Amino acid sequence: MSCLRIWSTGLAALLLSTGLAACSGGSDKVVNIYSSRHYNQDDELYKAFTDKTGIQVNVIEGKDAELIERIQSEGANSPADVLITVDAGRLWQAESKGLFQPVQSSVLTAGLPDDLRDPDGRWFGFARRARVIIYNKAKVQPSQLSTYQALANPEWRGKLCMRSSDNIYNQSLVAATIATQGEAATEEWIKGLTANFARPPQGNDTAQIKAVAEGVCDVAVVNHYYVARLLESKEASDREIASKVGVFFPRPTHVNVSGAGVATNAPHKENAVAFLEFLASPDGQRYFTQGTYEYPAKANTAEDAVVQSFGPFEAAPVNVDVYGANNAEAVKIMDRAGWR
Repeated sequence: MSCLRIWSTGLAALLLSTGLAACSGGSDKVVNIYSSRHYNQDDELYKAFTDKTGIQVNVIEGKDAELIERIQSEGANSPADVLITVDAGRLWQAESKGLFQPVQSSVLTAGLPDDLRDPDGRWFGFARRARVIIYNKAKVQPSQLSTYQALANPEWRGKLCMRSSDNIYNQSLVAATIATQGEAATEEWIKGLTANFARPPQGNDTAQIKAVAEGVCDVAVVNHYYVARLLESKEASDREIASKVGVFFPRPTHVNVSGAGVATNAPHKENAVAFLEFLASPDGQRYFTQGTYEYPAKANTAEDAVVQSFGPFEAAPVNVDVYGANNAEAVKIMDRAGWR
């Protein structure tokens, strides 16, 4: 179990750094993790790692941008060993600011697909997140659906719900499309999407699912695990909402990642690498994805049952590194097209 777990918002940097130092007690058997993941299941992950290695886990939780900024401001004195984020675009941003160092590990390169990690080993994706089309079962047949690009067709005029353009998931989807379709085709596609919005973009992915279930729109684009959460919710009202929508994997399907890298100034680099290697192991993959409803990054790893029920999909052949590299252009295209 982690000996220190802090939510960083509203706490002074001094409290955070001294807290980590006090918790480690000067021992080398410690790893300090800054994480934007906020799952209770991660406590089991940290405990399993400690049980296996004897390395104590200290955790600071916060939002992606906040943690990236904190590591920057802490500079060479940062206690951070590992940064975990929930989008490849965020990983790329941290990389571009020089916050990750290259890691040479045969365990990581052999266990994780090339397209889910930085080519230079500065960060690695450990869980996959599919961005799917959801549809109202009473209004839409799966045979009417095909690709993300087809959602720009006139038949979906006034029938599409989406989050705002400042959402990193949507930005990464557009960035990936730039890589495969080019800037001009991507901009035409986005213009078609915005023309089909049933309402101004608003809310999170769960709000899009509810809008589809309530008939505000016929289709929406969301991350798959939001549907899984509603299906597995203790609230009957959530399960009823999920029962009204279907999950469709576009051909091919855009995949993002939850990932991590070793901080440039990591005071416990060997322990940090050991933690990443644990995440790539069968046990680590199980703890990292079971209960969070993500797909494992490592091939032939068991999936959560509700996620498995969605069926197979074909991931788009794009290295997730381009999500960050193309982010600025994606935002410009979305802005020009009127996606707010």
